[in-house]
Amino acid sequence: MNTGSDQQGDVVAAAGEVRVEGPAGEDGAGRGLGSRAPEFVKARRALHLSWQVGVFVVGLAVVAAGVVMLPLPGPGWVVIFGGMAIWATEFVWAQLVLRWTKRKVTEAAQRALDPKVRRRNIALTVLGLVIIGAVAGVYLWKFGVVVPWKIQDQ
Repeated sequence: MNTGSDQQGDVVAAAGEVRVEGPAGEDGAGRGLGSRAPEFVKARRALHLSWQVGVFVVGLAVVAAGVVMLPLPGPGWVVIFGGMAIWATEFVWAQLVLRWTKRKVTEAAQRALDPKVRRRNIALTVLGLVIIGAVAGVYLWKFGVVVPWKIQDQ
């Protein structure tokens, strides 16, 4: 099983729970992959299934709200990742996706902090601002400033 980690671990499957032994299978709290449901819920199959359906529905609602927030005002991506975190409390696939996403975000943050990349980003930002300023200056020189409330009917 490739979880995108550089470390090796043995996969163990037991009664509805999958976990990877060793450092690769542990999250920040030292727990393996699988359900985070309370033990009394996991002990009863019907209760555990209904628990999983409830977690899936709540996670789906949160992810759907995040997708709606992408074009509308709101923290769309944050809400989507929150929904993924809700799913990750119960589903291994969501835990693996969340682990991969965390790794990619960390890598991107490290790349963004590289001095060479920062200098390039600052130079591109300054160049973009100069171009926008030049275009705005040409527009104002050509057409002048006309405020909307002073437009006369023609």
